[in-house]
Amino acid sequence: MDRLNRDAVIAIVLLVFCGVFFWATFDIRQPDYGVLMPSTWPRVVLGVLSFLSVIYLVQSLRQGSEETEPEDTAREPGIRGWVLYWRNPLWCFGLFFVYLATLPVLGMLIGGVSFVFVLLNVLGGWDRKNLMLHAAVALVAIGGMWSLFTFGLGVLLPPGMILGYF
Repeated sequence: MDRLNRDAVIAIVLLVFCGVFFWATFDIRQPDYGVLMPSTWPRVVLGVLSFLSVIYLVQSLRQGSEETEPEDTAREPGIRGWVLYWRNPLWCFGLFFVYLATLPVLGMLIGGVSFVFVLLNVLGGWDRKNLMLHAAVALVAIGGMWSLFTFGLGVLLPPGMILGYF
């Protein structure tokens, strides 16, 4: 039997976690009121995550067990090489920290749209043709999620100082 590649191992670990978390949803207390069980949304999210993990597993098994790294991932030694190699995750964590720090002022809607827009541009480039696409993705994704939680589910999200208590 061929050795599994890293992606297949990660997909299997993700599927195990999904199974454990799905099993844990049976311990969620069922109240006597309401029509939707509290375990429904966690199960839906875990179902989607499990489906995506199965796709990931199938693709990684088709790829084979080649463990060769692409040539462009070789990094230079030292701190500079480490930072250059990990720059995308560092940007993600850094911008997310800024988003969290500005959440009380900007709120979920403005801060979330700004975070997604800036992160997409940092990772995908500040090209003129991409600016409108990144703005549309940020507005639709965060605006849709904000609308769903605010109006559909009645969840109170941080409004920030700019929008007030909308």
